[in-house]
Amino acid sequence: MKFHSYLLTGLLAGALLASTPAQAQLGRRVGGGRVTQLDNAKIAFITSRLSLTQDQAQRFWPLYNEFTGKRRELNRATRLLRRDATNPGLSDSQLRDSFKQDFALRQDQLNLDKEYFEKLQKVLTLRQVAQLFEAERDFTKEVLKRVATQPSPGPAND
Repeated sequence: MKFHSYLLTGLLAGALLASTPAQAQLGRRVGGGRVTQLDNAKIAFITSRLSLTQDQAQRFWPLYNEFTGKRRELNRATRLLRRDATNPGLSDSQLRDSFKQDFALRQDQLNLDKEYFEKLQKVLTLRQVAQLFEAERDFTKEVLKRVATQPSPGPAND
């Protein structure tokens, strides 16, 4: 079963590495191409890091996608709230309400983390759950490092 996991990881990593600069440029122009490439790289990275069996992967990815979708929505709501809180026209009462909403959103994020920590333990070992959160951080660091070292595209010759 682990062979299938390694095969999947290898295929996804190979597909990512095989992409050419022209495809990367196309991904920037066509909205979703770049995101799909990044998602595929993340799947390969996490699958490899966690050494998921085929059975675990089948149960893990729908759960993980559900979790990250909910987490993304909470993060978006927090960003919007914080952006709006910088409005100098807010009264003290409105600003206080904004802080209360921010605290509630952070509590919702903590509750979500706790809920999915429990759900993930039904699919993964406790060690794999710990590795998951580390793998997410490492993947983000790697992406940021690669973006920072990529040369910026020259002017378009259209």
